[in-house]
Amino acid sequence: MSTDRPVTLAVIIGAHGVTGEVRLKVFTEDLTSYKSFNNGALTLKSTRHGSNGTIARIAEVTDRNAAEAMRGTELTVPRSALPPLAEGEYYHADLLGLPAFSAGGEALGTVVAIDDFGAGDVIEIERDGGKRFMVPMNVDAVPEWDGARLVVAEDFIS
Repeated sequence: MSTDRPVTLAVIIGAHGVTGEVRLKVFTEDLTSYKSFNNGALTLKSTRHGSNGTIARIAEVTDRNAAEAMRGTELTVPRSALPPLAEGEYYHADLLGLPAFSAGGEALGTVVAIDDFGAGDVIEIERDGGKRFMVPMNVDAVPEWDGARLVVAEDFIS
């Protein structure tokens, strides 16, 4: 896995007020531990909880027009800026795009999505030709993975 690959931590979903604040959809537990985004182009000054997402002040965004123009902008940091993981933990960004193989070595496809429907993460693997299947992200279904590949137990392949 590339340690300098950008990882999206939030996306600007709109403007808030007239002074340049933005509304964010946040994909991390603690956005405030990061101050610089998009290779230093954006600086996070503050955040607060809003009724429709997180409200943020970004130093480079000074009025409502600028905030509206930022809609859809992803706030990214290098993968290397993320905290280290404990054994068995993973970042979704590290799994997306991984090639998936059966325990016997057969190429299955690529990890294209990760969802959580309440009972833990479920990965979605797309085969050549577009057919997809889902696998729970647990040790029974995915006995091993690393930065190069993900292995799916035979009983979970469809």
